[in-house]
Amino acid sequence: MDNLTHSLVGALLGQAGLKRKTGLAMPTLIIAANIPDIDAVAVLLGGSQHLALRRGITHGPIAMVVLPLLLWGIMLWFDRWQTRRGKRPESRLPVDTKWLLALAYIGCLSHPLFDWFNSYGIRLLEPFSSQWFYGDTIFIIDIWLWCALIAGVWLSLRGERRGRQNWRTPALVSMSTIFAYIAANGLITGRAEQLTGNAVQSQFGVVPAMVVANPVPVQFWKREMLWRDATHYGQGSFSVPDAVSLDPKIGKHNMGDAEAVAQMARDKNADAFLFWSRMPVLREQVHGSSNVRVLSDQRFGNPLVQDRFTVAVPAENPEK
Repeated sequence: MDNLTHSLVGALLGQAGLKRKTGLAMPTLIIAANIPDIDAVAVLLGGSQHLALRRGITHGPIAMVVLPLLLWGIMLWFDRWQTRRGKRPESRLPVDTKWLLALAYIGCLSHPLFDWFNSYGIRLLEPFSSQWFYGDTIFIIDIWLWCALIAGVWLSLRGERRGRQNWRTPALVSMSTIFAYIAANGLITGRAEQLTGNAVQSQFGVVPAMVVANPVPVQFWKREMLWRDATHYGQGSFSVPDAVSLDPKIGKHNMGDAEAVAQMARDKNADAFLFWSRMPVLREQVHGSSNVRVLSDQRFGNPLVQDRFTVAVPAENPEK
């Protein structure tokens, strides 16, 4: 998910009552909810190499143990540093070391949970396994999730400032609504994939090896449907409750061309892309007087983002 969502999740946890457990609770929850994204520095490598590094080691089990400990140590140091300098706010609660550590873990663990909900992918077991996991449940930037999170945090803060005893209630209601929303979207995805698989068999006479219900922006009741078998791929759409529409045009993804794939893998950007890609498509195109092989991913076929998720490599001349 985007970092605004992660930050709001941390803030909502605080407004649900956790902020009263110890001093520095709210900043710890918000920072912890974002800290696994320290792997974002990988974008400095350029090209597509960052795709193979993101959502991996810093989102895996070792990081989930180590990162909260590091943050805990930094927050304890910060509190003591402010105290020595006479800068510690008088209104800050005393720091409870056990609760501060617990909140660092709670905030940090919320990050891979929410990252898993979208179709981009996350390696939850890295470095023990490089398997990608996909929730296919909500879009990577979900405006309805934003609305629920912002409403819960804002209403809770307003109630707290007005001295209301039930100031935690809006945050708790928001939290319950969010998980009900996510669960409902999970059911929509399951229904969409089942019906689309049946429709592909009926319309094209093939049993798809993979069917993915790709969440779309704003319209949570719809899915972009993607499917493929050993040689072909296609797409379509789904809308609640059971409206499936398949594009009659299908194409060859060419991932069975072992020689071409091996050639692509010799390029560091293409190799990283192949490691990350879930539904790769390989095409050969003519650019001027030379041919290039282009890798893309079905999940990111939208023209607005397609250029960010493609790799082009000059085709090798088989006669050389």
